Amino acid sequence: MLASPLLINIAELLRRAGSIREVDRQIDASEFDFADERIVGDSKVDVGLTLEALTDGIVVHGVLQADWRCECRRCLRPLTGRAQVEVQELYQAVISDPDAYPITGEQLDLLEMTRENVLLAVPLAPLCRIDCPGLCPQCGADLQSAPCACSREVRDERWAALDALKSDENQ
Repeated sequence: MLASPLLINIAELLRRAGSIREVDRQIDASEFDFADERIVGDSKVDVGLTLEALTDGIVVHGVLQADWRCECRRCLRPLTGRAQVEVQELYQAVISDPDAYPITGEQLDLLEMTRENVLLAVPLAPLCRIDCPGLCPQCGADLQSAPCACSREVRDERWAALDALKSDENQ
């Protein structure tokens, strides 16, 4: 297995609380093994992080950015965007915080933390625009392009008996 592109030597940080280390890299999205079609595989993930030593661990904060693509959840048109997420994560040798990542030895692998945060920043079901009309439920036409000729009246057959009573009353 190849070394992680975000494997950081933290020996100096572990010796002095308050010391800081900057990590600025562009890493191929393929290195993260996202296994998610929404992340653009041939793009770069921008990593801009600061590692700060604490007495009981290391806090990592900064910004992660990655390109994404998917479909509008209503009209299925292709969408692209750039996810940007601010992170603040804690790494500890002896984990006292259930949300902390483990420190093992004098190397810190930021790959998994970066992967998780980027995936959480990518929209699950985006809209191309807030008022996207979507597809016609009867014929499947894209209502954004042109209106279809289908009847707009939606009838629920479970209410047919009550509809019949209502029309009898009106006669």
